[in-house]
Amino acid sequence: MATEKKEFKTEVQQLLDLVIHSLYSNKDIFLRELISNGSDAIDKLRFNALSDKDLVKNDSEFRIKLYTDNEARTLVIEDNGIGMTRDEIEANIGTIASSGTRKFMEEIKKGNATDNPELIGQFGVGFYSAFMVADKVTLKTRPAGSDESWTWESSGDGSYEISEGGRDKRGTEITLHLKEDSKDYVVEFRIRQIIKKYSDFVEYPILMDITRDDTELDDEGNPKEGAEKKVTVTEETLNSMKAIWMRPKSEVKKEEYNEFYKHISHDYTDPIKTIHYSAEGTLEFKALLYLPARAPFDMFQHEGVKHGINLYVKRVFIMENCEALIPRYLRFAKGVVESNDLPLNVSREILQEDVVIKKIEKNVTSKILSTLKDMMKKSSEEYLSFYKEFGKVIKEGVEVDAANKDKIKDLLLYESSKTKPGEFVSLKEYVERMVPDQKEIYFLTGDSRAALENSPHLEVFKKKDVEVLFMTEPVDEFILPGFGEYSEKNLKSIAQGDIDLGSEEEKKIAEEQKKEASGKYKKLIKKVQDALKDDIKEVRLSDRLTDSASCLVTDEGDINPQMERIFAAMNQPVPEVKRILELNPDHPVLEKMNTLFDSNKKDPKIADYSELLYNQALLTEGVAVKDPVRFSKLISDLMVANN
Repeated sequence: MATEKKEFKTEVQQLLDLVIHSLYSNKDIFLRELISNGSDAIDKLRFNALSDKDLVKNDSEFRIKLYTDNEARTLVIEDNGIGMTRDEIEANIGTIASSGTRKFMEEIKKGNATDNPELIGQFGVGFYSAFMVADKVTLKTRPAGSDESWTWESSGDGSYEISEGGRDKRGTEITLHLKEDSKDYVVEFRIRQIIKKYSDFVEYPILMDITRDDTELDDEGNPKEGAEKKVTVTEETLNSMKAIWMRPKSEVKKEEYNEFYKHISHDYTDPIKTIHYSAEGTLEFKALLYLPARAPFDMFQHEGVKHGINLYVKRVFIMENCEALIPRYLRFAKGVVESNDLPLNVSREILQEDVVIKKIEKNVTSKILSTLKDMMKKSSEEYLSFYKEFGKVIKEGVEVDAANKDKIKDLLLYESSKTKPGEFVSLKEYVERMVPDQKEIYFLTGDSRAALENSPHLEVFKKKDVEVLFMTEPVDEFILPGFGEYSEKNLKSIAQGDIDLGSEEEKKIAEEQKKEASGKYKKLIKKVQDALKDDIKEVRLSDRLTDSASCLVTDEGDINPQMERIFAAMNQPVPEVKRILELNPDHPVLEKMNTLFDSNKKDPKIADYSELLYNQALLTEGVAVKDPVRFSKLISDLMVANN
């Protein structure tokens, strides 16, 4: 097949320009990236070989090997892994996820990438880091079990060439034609230094031919006169290969933990917490788990971040992102689990039903939740930083994990009417500072704190010094119906149904006052309800308003406006739900309307005032009025009438 020249996708070409022409403080990461890719390729082959041993029949010694040529200024990274087909080359190198590229470019524009080249790895474009040090890259690959091979080559100029042939054995070799300012990457000491720092934990041997001058020397260290020049070439292993999770914690340095995390997660920032432990007893396994410091950019996209822990059985890699090992609401956690209690030929289907796996999943979940609780108790600032990144994900567990529901509730944090912006309170802290006679945990849902803290629904709670939790995330709406109690207290929305506040004596007095007001305004309320019958379910006097004239309340069991907006954003049909209009019996506007009504029960101003009160209630909760032009006219007419 003739050589075919193709253009990179537009987003890849833009990214290559950024990689090649931007200044980075640490170019060493290119070698880490390419070695990690080789390790991943071997992992995939080992897994496939469990069901097809012919794939490794003639070459079962897995390895990654480096070759250097000082004169040609080239560095070759070769693996005997799974290899790639032509289509896989196109998919893995010719294109990348455009969403990841856009996000990467946004970080570049913010200036976040100039001193942080690790961003390259975070967005799935690690292969392109080769162009930081090379002005041309040649890739030759042959898939396991195939007679075809392919050669890919590019100078990073926006195009690449691909042709058939070039490799006679399984695996992939990448040749970097190094730039003048990167020629030290063929120096043995330099390569050893990088591998020791970044890739010492890689499970497969990283090999390199080491040349030594063994010519006999005299006492002064010079070649002996007449001595025959003797040069030896020895293949040496540059990494320790000792699985980090198999080592005692006391022997592992923090830097080693961090580098292993970066290797398996492609996050490239240090984790916020490392969990290294062994389970012993009837079930034995080893686990090395990590809690990231920040959420990946695709955490909440439809396809989303892959979740799961890497599974090893008897030191054999079985699969990455093993979903059976960890629930989806803990999908931020990364790490490795190794068990000797599973068969080597275990499949994904068997894993879903295996009793051992279910026990491991239960243990891992419990360990992560207890670690988070411990962090919350002992390192509140660290936990808050973590929660701001992943709190929305943890909340999902309330809905889907009945066994750990109470543990998850203990981890939740919310802003409230008694916290400053950016400060949070736990449910436990809320309950501990509840006022006397308070029987429920009160909350208010909405789009933002700014909208909620100005809500008229809060007025009586502020007056009585009762704290209200602010729930501003869509996930809150989904978990609330099945949330249940916390510390034997029900959660109660202050914008839904009736409110039961105060002591028995206070409630008795309030009930008498409300009864008196109801008698006074009974006919007016009926008039307002008739005027607004197309928009509202009911009009009633309010227990929750102290300053505002009106507010809208959702009836018990009805869908609230926040949930309506969420469904609308998801293009889901939402049944029309009419709400209750509550009026403040102590507000002057109600007295004014009642006076008009007593004078003339058919006065058209009463209907106008009713409409204004309804629209006012809509506006205070951030909802647009149905007819802005009419609303504006009514306001203008009212202003003129009062002058």
